[in-house]
Amino acid sequence: MTTSTALDEVHILWTSEGLSCDGDTVSVTAATLPSIEDVLLGLVPGLPKVHLHNKVLATEVGDAFMAAFHQADRGELGPFILVVEGSIPNERINGDGFWTAMGNDPATGEPITVNEWIDRLAPKAWAVVAIGTCAAYGGIHAMAGNPTGAMGLTDYLGSGFRSAGDLPIVNVPGCPVQPDNFMETLTWLLYQAAGLAPTIPLDEMLRPTWLFGKTVHEGCDRAGYYEQGDFAHDYNSPKCLVRIGCWGPVVNCNVTKRGWMDGVGGCPNVGGVCIACTMPGFPDKFMPFMDEPPGASVSATASAGYGSLIRRLRSITNRSANREPKWRHNGRKLTSGYDPRWGN
Repeated sequence: MTTSTALDEVHILWTSEGLSCDGDTVSVTAATLPSIEDVLLGLVPGLPKVHLHNKVLATEVGDAFMAAFHQADRGELGPFILVVEGSIPNERINGDGFWTAMGNDPATGEPITVNEWIDRLAPKAWAVVAIGTCAAYGGIHAMAGNPTGAMGLTDYLGSGFRSAGDLPIVNVPGCPVQPDNFMETLTWLLYQAAGLAPTIPLDEMLRPTWLFGKTVHEGCDRAGYYEQGDFAHDYNSPKCLVRIGCWGPVVNCNVTKRGWMDGVGGCPNVGGVCIACTMPGFPDKFMPFMDEPPGASVSATASAGYGSLIRRLRSITNRSANREPKWRHNGRKLTSGYDPRWGN
C-alpha cells in the first residue's frame, strides 16, 4: 500500500532539544547510502524536494531558525516529517522551571518546552521519527535514578499514536544512530510520501524490520568462534567476545554487517563488545558493561564442550582438504581412476 496523496515537497523539522548530546545529528553527517547532502540536493531519483530544518546543520539562527517550527504549528508550512532527537523529560514533575525547551513563545517571550512542541507538531506531521535510542526508548537519560522522569517518544505519545500520514512512530535506535540506518529509513519514508514505496515495515518495537530483524551475533565475523567454543580472554583477540562482556547474541542491530561509516567499523568489528545500545532496555538491563552477560557462562560452557570436539574434527578435515589428491603426479602411470567405456 502506498500513501494516498503523493507529495512532491517535504520539510523535515528536526529537534534535538530533547535530553540529547546531538550525537545522532553528528552521526548522520557520515551517511553515504544516501548522504544527507544527496537528499537535500535532489540527487536521489524519485524523492520529493526536501527542506531540512536542523539547528546543527542550519545557516539560520535564533528567530530565523525557529520560523519554520512556528509556521508548522500554524499549519502554514505544508507537509513535514518531525524528527525527534533526545529523550523526553516528564515536565509534570519539573517544579517551578522546565527540563528542556526550544525557542520562545512570540506572544509571551517564555520558553516553549520540547514536550509542548511535540504536542503541537506530532499530530500534524506526515510522519514522526525518533532518531537514536534516547528518543526511541529513553536511553541514558532515562536510566534508574534520573531526576527528570525521562522516557522515549512512544512512552510520551502512546503506542496508539498515528501521524497525519497514518503512521506510528518510526524508531531508529542506536547510541548514536548508525548513519545509514537512519538515512535509509528516511529515504523509505520519502519514497512512500512520493507514492513510490509501500508502507514502511516495522517490528513490535516500531523499528524498521529489515534493519533490526537480526542480532549482532548473526552478522558477526566472530560468530564462528562461538560455535566452536573458542572465546577471547582479552580485547586483542579476534575470537568471540561473549566471555568478556559482549551482548551481541541477544541484541537487535545490524552494525556487524553494515559497519559504521561506508562499511567500515562497528563495535565487535573493531574489537569492542556490544553493550546493547539499540535495545529498549538500554542501559539498565545491560550493566555493568564489560562483565560477562548473565547466561553467557552457561551457553559458553556448553559451547566450549561440544565446540572443542567440533574444532578437532574440523581440523582433521581441514588437514585432509589441504592436501591434493594422490593421483596428481608426474609418474608414468595414470592413477586418477579414469576408465574409458568405449576403448581408446
